[in-house]
Amino acid sequence: MSDGTREKFALKHLIPTSHPVRIAAELQCLTVAGGQENVMGVTYCFRKDHHVVIVMPYMEHQAFVDVVEMLSFEEVRQYIYHLLKALKHIHKFGIIHRDIKPTNFLYNRRGNKYALVDFGLAQGTLDTQIELLKVVKSQKESHGKQALVPLPPNTRSCAPHASAKAPVKRQCPNQRTKHTKELTGLCKTPRSVFGERNLNSVNTTKTPTDKTEGHVIKPTKTDDVITRKLVSTKRRPLPAQAPVTNQKVKPVTLNPSLTCNCYMTDRICNICLSRKQQVAPRAGTPGFRAPEVLTKCPDQGTAIDVWSAGVILLSLLSGRYPFFKANDDLMALTQIMTIRGSRETVQAAKKFGKAVVCSRDLPRLDLRILCETLRGVRSCAEDSLPEEFQVSRHPADAKKTQSGNRAEKRNSTDNARKSQTAGWDTVPDEVYDLLDKLLDLNPATRITAAVALQHPLFKDIRD
Repeated sequence: MSDGTREKFALKHLIPTSHPVRIAAELQCLTVAGGQENVMGVTYCFRKDHHVVIVMPYMEHQAFVDVVEMLSFEEVRQYIYHLLKALKHIHKFGIIHRDIKPTNFLYNRRGNKYALVDFGLAQGTLDTQIELLKVVKSQKESHGKQALVPLPPNTRSCAPHASAKAPVKRQCPNQRTKHTKELTGLCKTPRSVFGERNLNSVNTTKTPTDKTEGHVIKPTKTDDVITRKLVSTKRRPLPAQAPVTNQKVKPVTLNPSLTCNCYMTDRICNICLSRKQQVAPRAGTPGFRAPEVLTKCPDQGTAIDVWSAGVILLSLLSGRYPFFKANDDLMALTQIMTIRGSRETVQAAKKFGKAVVCSRDLPRLDLRILCETLRGVRSCAEDSLPEEFQVSRHPADAKKTQSGNRAEKRNSTDNARKSQTAGWDTVPDEVYDLLDKLLDLNPATRITAAVALQHPLFKDIRD
């Protein structure tokens, strides 16, 4: 420093490929909302050519994975309170963080300090006070309008008119390159949900010959999204006899009597496969995305940050991190259904305009029983929890399971003793009530950060 003293700073080097407006928006979030209410501020900013470095105050902190099982209940209560306090502050400025997770909420256990960092994915609400977030949003909307195609008002009446020409058969080239074998193996990788076949795929070797109706396809093998993309690039061009003139092309009219046969089923037809993919924000970290993000809901607000805070609280109460771990959005939504219930998820999706089909009826779990069982405080029969949380009983693991029974009992006893000293044996119902409100499947009724701070769980902290 200028006075001769030494001080530590944290440096964030932004990659050169970051858009200048995105970098400036992150800086504006830090300067306007940072430096108070558990939100990290900014000290300096350097730029050389295409490289930008943000200088922030250094805060010593512990890795969340190292302390998640060691925290007392009082420390967990303080942690979630200060996280909600930071969310309330940034939401007041109309900032949607979009990437709330433990690694972005620094925690100094010894000094009882907290700091929300990394606004690189931040978006603005309709009334945001961050001017550059308005620019980022307008740019995304302009790109989205080019990609979106308006759909007919009746989603079931979406088959083409009877006078439309038959679909052109898809052909694959006979030539094989050295990469063909690798791509073929990649395309045959199954992506299962609940251990079943992925029916949201199409067998590309056959096309319907009927010109008036889109038949439901029952594939004989599992093809993933990569297969569709590979096939779509191999489509033949339009026939040579197709007239190319300067005349205006008349829009294709829809026959109201023709309907899509795959609506609200676990199959998908050629008509729906020909649609362009839905465009919606999905930035964030897997395992912390809200249901409205996973289902590509276009209207996303500050409620997605509250959901992520609920997932963090779920990890703290259960002692499991990460709690959700999925390879894709469908599997992530399935894991949420396992905890919150399939019927509840379907009903909530209807509220924000999405239709979700689940092939199994998954009951809603009691959050207290779930967390206490996973933490080892409660000794519970395995049949009270879903298969995802049970010990494997596969024959190959039989010997390992039998030899580990005694060790599991000793660990369970040790965990129970530790929990008594850490306050986990007297966890109040208020914390699970708050958890239930944070993990509300419907973003419209999900509790806000400001209201959550007024929850009875934090009464003595506020006082």
